[in-house]
Amino acid sequence: MSKFKKKKSGDLPPVSTASLPDIVFMLLFFFMTVTVMKDDTIKVTQTMPRADQVHELDKKDPVVYIYAGKPTSGQVTTSQIQIGDKIVDVSEIKDYVILEVNDKIAEEKKSRVTVAFKVDKETNMGLISDIKQELRDANLLKINYITVDREAVTQQ
Repeated sequence: MSKFKKKKSGDLPPVSTASLPDIVFMLLFFFMTVTVMKDDTIKVTQTMPRADQVHELDKKDPVVYIYAGKPTSGQVTTSQIQIGDKIVDVSEIKDYVILEVNDKIAEEKKSRVTVAFKVDKETNMGLISDIKQELRDANLLKINYITVDREAVTQQ
């Protein structure tokens, strides 16, 4: 028996997997930072009314958006309501809003939900009143109207 073994020329050294977790976490961090969350696809026209007094919402409170206006496509000329990516009827608002709250908002934040109206300035106020009545039935009483600041518009 010899003391020294001759190295075989065809053997490859084993692949080191010590840095594999570092690479995985680096890729995970990269995709978390560059990924953009999908917003709703707006299917109604949005020309915001101007306001004299504007206050920003607290960013910690959850918000459910309701859009109202004339549809961007099609030949319908009356205002329609959109929640999420769906066009809904006034009678369906309560069900869709409750579904939206239950699906997207944590249990401890449900009491602080604000409903934000993003309504075209040409929309009939009767439609807004009907929406507000459905929200009262769903016990969602915090309502916010999204507007454009009059001073910001005149400065541009």
